[in-house]
Amino acid sequence: MSQKSLNEQRDQRLRNLEALVERGFEAYPYDYEASHTAAQLHATYPEPTAGEPIDAEPVSVAGRVMLLRMLGKLTFATLQDASGRIQVSFQKDELPAYNALKKVDLGDWLEVKGSLYATKTGELTVGAAEFRPLVKSLRPLPDKHHGLADKEARYRQRYLDLLVNQEVKRAFELRGRAVAYIRRYLDDLGFLEVETPVLQAIPGGAEAKPFITHHNALDFDYHLRISLELYLKRLIVGGFDAGYEIGRNFRNEGISYKHNPEYTMLELYSAGKDYIDILELVEDLYSGLVQKLLGTTKVPYQGQVLDFTPPWPRVDYTGELAKRAGMEFDPMDEAKLRAWTAEKHPGAGEGGEPPLAERPLNQVFDKLYDIYVEPHLVGPVFVMDHPEAISPLAKRHRTRPGLVERFEPVAVGMELGNAFSELNDPLDQRRRFELQQALRDAGDEEAQMLDEDFLTALEYGMPPTGGLGLGIDRLAMILADVPSIRDVILFPLLRPE
Repeated sequence: MSQKSLNEQRDQRLRNLEALVERGFEAYPYDYEASHTAAQLHATYPEPTAGEPIDAEPVSVAGRVMLLRMLGKLTFATLQDASGRIQVSFQKDELPAYNALKKVDLGDWLEVKGSLYATKTGELTVGAAEFRPLVKSLRPLPDKHHGLADKEARYRQRYLDLLVNQEVKRAFELRGRAVAYIRRYLDDLGFLEVETPVLQAIPGGAEAKPFITHHNALDFDYHLRISLELYLKRLIVGGFDAGYEIGRNFRNEGISYKHNPEYTMLELYSAGKDYIDILELVEDLYSGLVQKLLGTTKVPYQGQVLDFTPPWPRVDYTGELAKRAGMEFDPMDEAKLRAWTAEKHPGAGEGGEPPLAERPLNQVFDKLYDIYVEPHLVGPVFVMDHPEAISPLAKRHRTRPGLVERFEPVAVGMELGNAFSELNDPLDQRRRFELQQALRDAGDEEAQMLDEDFLTALEYGMPPTGGLGLGIDRLAMILADVPSIRDVILFPLLRPE
C-alpha cells in the first residue's frame, strides 16, 4: 500500500472515530466486559442446531473486527480475541445505534452483549442486544489473503504477524508452554530457580565475543553475559544442591537460521551428579515435554521425523569425526590431524586467517566437526566425550586420556545443548584458563578470560557436579516446525530502518 493511500485511509478512520464520539460513544473506554472467550463459547456449544436459538444466559464478548458484512438491515461481524474467533450479528430493528456500524472499520475492537443462536449454516453466533466500540484502529490491517508477505516486515511488525497468522501465534504459545513445563519439571525434582547477573566484569562460561556497555556511576566497562554458567557454579560452592536459571544470553556474533545475538538458555547444576546423570535427565525432560505438548514423541520437523523416545543414540565425538571425514587414524593424534587438515583444507581462511591446519587445536576440531559431523546428524542423538582442547570447563574423562566428560544433544544439524561433568579442580581450571587467555592475547576474541574470582570460589571447594545448558529457542523451532530461530523469537534483532 502506498503512503498516500495509507494516509487517506487513516484520515477516513479518524473521521469515523469523530462520528462515533458524536453519537455518544466513548473514544477510548477504560475497560470492557467479556463473560466468555470465543474458545469457551465454541467448547460449550460445539454443535448447535442450525437456525435455532440456544437456551443460555446472555453473554458478552469482546474482540477485534476481522470480518464485516453489512447486508442492509442485518450485519455480521467476526470478532477475534486471544483465544480465537466468534461471529456476532446486528439487527437494525433491534438496535437503536445500528447505523453507527457504518463507522466501524476492520481492526476496530468491539464489545457485544446478546443471546446465542446458530445461523442457518450452523455457525455459533452472538445476536447483539447492545454493542460499543472499544478501540478505533487508525491503520488498516494487512490484506486477509496475502497477510504480511515480506519476511522482514513480519519480524519488524510482529504484532501484525500475530494478528493475521494463527500459526505464528501457535509457535509462541508452544514456546511459552515449553518453558512452563521445564520449570514444573525441575521444581518437582527439587531444583531452585535463581537469577544471576547479566552485567559481568568478566564474561565466562563459553567461547564467544561479548557485547560491552559502560556503567557511568562506577566508570567501568561491563559485558553482557555470554553464559549463565560460572555464577551458577558459584552457588554450588555456596551450598546449593541443585539450581537452575532460564535467562537471556548475549553474543556479539553473526545471524543465521540458528543464531540470534540475543537468545534464551536454560542452565542447571546439580551436586553429586555426573554427565551421565544429566544425560538421562535430558532424555526424560525432552521426551516428556514433546509428549505433553504435541501428544507424541515422534515429532515432524521440516519434512523429517525426530523420535524423542528414550534411549537416544549415542555417538563418539572423535570416532564420528574420523568416520565421516574418512580419517584412517585417531583424531587425537595432533600431528596426523594437522597433516590431514593441511592436505584436505589448504589455503588461508576469511579475513586473512591462516590455513586451518595452522590454527589453535580447538579451532581445528570445531571447524572439522562443523563440516563433517553436526550438519549430518538428524537425531536426536547424543555426541559424547569431546576433546579437552575444546572443553575448558569440563572434567577430564575418567578412562579416556585427552577427552572430557561432555555431551551435546543434537538434532537436524543443530546443537540443542551442552553438558559436563563439571571441572572442580581449581589447579586444572587455572591451567585451562591460562591456555584460553593465551589464545585471547593472540587475537582470539572468543577465547575465555581468566576469571580469578571464579578460581577463588573453586578453591573453597565445589563438590562433584553435573551441569547442563539447553537452548530454548532451538527447542521452540522443533516444537513449532519452523525453519528459522527468528520465527520463535518475538522481536529478533534487526538493523534499524
